[in-house]
Amino acid sequence: MQASERTCNDCGGTSFVEAMDFINLRPVNQKMSLGSERVYTICLDCGEVVSIKVKDPEKLKK
Repeated sequence: MQASERTCNDCGGTSFVEAMDFINLRPVNQKMSLGSERVYTICLDCGEVVSIKVKDPEKLKK
């Protein structure tokens, strides 16, 4: 689904922004792993997080 076709399930909004965390996601059993950032897609009309995606999933592999 393209971003222009996306609709917020909560409010029906069609304006979105992508944002990232400063804390990386990492495997539980790999404390020294650098991990990967999470990318959130957020509805600009109501603030609902409509998607969470790992930026570099290959960094989570063992």
